[in-house]
Amino acid sequence: MKNQIYLFLLAAMWITTVVYAAEHPPNFVIIFTDDQGYEDVGCFGSPDIRTPRLDEMAEQGMKFTSFYAQPICGPSRAALMTGCYPMRVAERGHTKQVHPILHEDEITIAEVLKKKGYATACFGKWDLAKHVQSGFFMDLFPTRQGFDYFYGTPTSNDRVANLYRNEELIEPDTNMATLTQRYTDEAIAFIEQNQKQPFFVYIPHTMPHTRLDASAKFKGKSQRGLYGDVIEEIDFNVGRILDAINNLKLSDNTYVLFTSDNGPWLIKNKDHADGHLSGDHGGSAGPLRSGKVSTFEGGVRVPAILWGPGRVPAKTTCDAIATTMDILPTFAALSGAEVPPDRVIDGEDIRHLVHGEFDQVNPDKAYFYYLRVHLQAVRQGNWKLHLPREMNPVGAAPFSRNSHIAPDDRVGFEKPFLVDLEADIGETTDVSEQHPQVVQRLLALAENMRDDLGDFDRVGKNMRFFDPLEQRPTQPPVPPSQNRSRKN
Repeated sequence: MKNQIYLFLLAAMWITTVVYAAEHPPNFVIIFTDDQGYEDVGCFGSPDIRTPRLDEMAEQGMKFTSFYAQPICGPSRAALMTGCYPMRVAERGHTKQVHPILHEDEITIAEVLKKKGYATACFGKWDLAKHVQSGFFMDLFPTRQGFDYFYGTPTSNDRVANLYRNEELIEPDTNMATLTQRYTDEAIAFIEQNQKQPFFVYIPHTMPHTRLDASAKFKGKSQRGLYGDVIEEIDFNVGRILDAINNLKLSDNTYVLFTSDNGPWLIKNKDHADGHLSGDHGGSAGPLRSGKVSTFEGGVRVPAILWGPGRVPAKTTCDAIATTMDILPTFAALSGAEVPPDRVIDGEDIRHLVHGEFDQVNPDKAYFYYLRVHLQAVRQGNWKLHLPREMNPVGAAPFSRNSHIAPDDRVGFEKPFLVDLEADIGETTDVSEQHPQVVQRLLALAENMRDDLGDFDRVGKNMRFFDPLEQRPTQPPVPPSQNRSRKN
């Protein structure tokens, strides 16, 4: 009798949970920094940048140590928004731009969640309507891509940052020292206004992309110079977001993800070294090799922390492969939304990782490292295989002769270069001769991906072109300037 009562209570609790989840889908917040290196967080090993709120966030949640973005900012945003490799997504004009101009028929994570009644907002850098501060495509702005509200800037702050509210320019050449706080102020106000319905808040910070600036409260306070000041101000404002969620008593029904769009910008550092001097304006990838615009780990493996009290197990580290592309299908599953059924989505539902069920890890999961339209490497498990390539590969143009990374990392591979990332995280030693079967398995994965998605010399069968074509291209349609690079 006691067992029957116990089973009845368990069943009742399960039914209550399911009903509650259906009536109260979880809230989602993504905080997405720009060019922040793997080591530029205290809990990821930074020796001189103080990030107490991010460290606390990791203590209360989960730290991902094999979390992947893309090598550069525009493609990374395309991957996050669509759940797809940038090579796959359709672009306006059938052209594979350096920074994707996202086709209006691509479906963003905001559009997926909006169908489930979510209030959606973006605060910060968009970069999917053309990589310019003026003359972009307004019909591809966040407000036309599933977001109810936008407060931010069209693209990177390379020279200026023009500030928009929705589709109105409210502040040309804004004071960048104020942006981190102002994005956060706006995001908190949106959360407060929409606390009684599910919300999706996306905060793609303008910094630490170089040009850098920080408010008076933080400027000159870090041991790592202005770059450290910027990170420490971002950390403080991450804490403000968490505090607001706690104060509104929403923490038990909210997931907050913090991560970066790619590895650190090393070109601003002396001799393209990993950032460690107080005067360096680029970051540090720590033990990982290289930085931004590279398919070595330092270019694409980024710090990631997930917080969700009562749902995400505290003080947990996830070493399994996860990517920004997994966010769309995972948030869709958590909210009960539908993943777009009419197209290939590269991301996977990783709820099992989010909830600490590591025994359900997919051992066959692979990550493919593309630089522009060039497939350069593949990882499965702890094995990473760099594919043969020239030192200046045509498919990576305009980054073929890459000034962003250290000279020692501007290399080609005459034959496959196999790395055991568990033993050699710095990618220094080729162990392909000791593991020929692993090499063959990863080469087969790469060839399957070429057929499916494409490479510099072919268009994959599932690369998307939504507008009518007289003839499907046989090579990725890159801009004319990069076509000239192919011939040089």
